[in-house]
Amino acid sequence: MNLSNLQGVPGTATTNTPKSSNKDLQSLRQSCRDFEAIYVQEMHKAMRKTVPDGGLFEKDMADGLYREMLDMEMAKTSAAGKGNGIGEAMYQQLKGKIGPHK
Repeated sequence: MNLSNLQGVPGTATTNTPKSSNKDLQSLRQSCRDFEAIYVQEMHKAMRKTVPDGGLFEKDMADGLYREMLDMEMAKTSAAGKGNGIGEAMYQQLKGKIGPHK
């Protein structure tokens, strides 16, 4: 009987790597996406600072708030799914570090 085909069968540990739950991995993936969204938002904010003021309308507090909210939503949208790759790279590096809770 070949025991290497018994992966996933209770009581048959084939490797000594820590098992992580699916919930933990989903939480890690979401955290990596959130980090990527914050990173992209900061990039948008830095890029906006390079654009000179001026134009048809006066700049006020509401305009700044609107632009911040717009940047955050664009960052969340760009980080969703595969995103730019930053969140996925973090996830791939960190998923092996998740172990069982004590």
